[in-house]
Amino acid sequence: MQCWYGIDVGGTKIELVAYDGDLRELHRQRVGTPTRDYAAFLQAIAGLVHGADAALGGADSAIGIGLPGVRDRVSGRQLSANVPVLTGRLVGDDLQALLQRPLQFGNDLQCFALSEAHGGAGAGYPSMFGAILGTGAGGGFCVAGQLVAGANGIAGEWGHWSIPATLLQRHALPVLACACGLRGCLERYVSGNGLALIHEGRGGEAIDATAVVALAAAGNALAEQALAVHRDLLGYSFANLILAVDPHVVVLGGGLSKLEQLYRDLPAAIAPYLFQGVRVPPILPPAFGDAGGARGAALLARQHHPAR
Repeated sequence: MQCWYGIDVGGTKIELVAYDGDLRELHRQRVGTPTRDYAAFLQAIAGLVHGADAALGGADSAIGIGLPGVRDRVSGRQLSANVPVLTGRLVGDDLQALLQRPLQFGNDLQCFALSEAHGGAGAGYPSMFGAILGTGAGGGFCVAGQLVAGANGIAGEWGHWSIPATLLQRHALPVLACACGLRGCLERYVSGNGLALIHEGRGGEAIDATAVVALAAAGNALAEQALAVHRDLLGYSFANLILAVDPHVVVLGGGLSKLEQLYRDLPAAIAPYLFQGVRVPPILPPAFGDAGGARGAALLARQHHPAR
């Protein structure tokens, strides 16, 4: 039986899931991510693949791998803030030499979008944008079920658009440096970490985004203010995303996607930043949640290496 493997590489875990042609799960295994030893990282991937081969009785499955960060299309070298041991490495070449089978690479955010475009919340729409709101902010764009990666493979990196000075001044926010090397990137403000920083900057205690939301629900004034600022910045961000790619639907992912109020409040926060006649598309929760990364990676492999 032919199957496809999807591997989702994160900052703390690497997960392999094998699927058949109908996207039924056949096998799942995860291990911790080696973040300081590159050889151990490669062997962790190889161990998952060999384990799946043994469990399923095959050794020729095409593999899709969702890596965090950006892969330089010319040099092939990886840039990854979440798994720094990968930065500067020829990860694709090294894994190809080690595994000796068809491999297809995307980033983890794009794999999430591709998964939601196939049987997920974005299924049936001519185009969809999968927007991650977690420790960072980014995403992927799919048209007719196909991932649009772009010339550099970075299509969907809306979290690294710059926030305008007027908006920072309105909310008395500093210009923050970003791990990408730029300053004032949207993800520093609209991610879960961004919400926590906004709350702390207004005199609140140093807590995570989930705790800020809980405090606001309990009537804490500082937390309510932080959520209002965060909602306005998200409205601006998503309005620009709509103006840039005009998706038929937006599917949220990441930790903040679990906040029910986002789906209620975001359309009204987006609308003031759009010109007349532009409608806000549906904004939906994900169908697959955290499982979408490996599933999308397997879909990427299947699209490029269809059944024989």
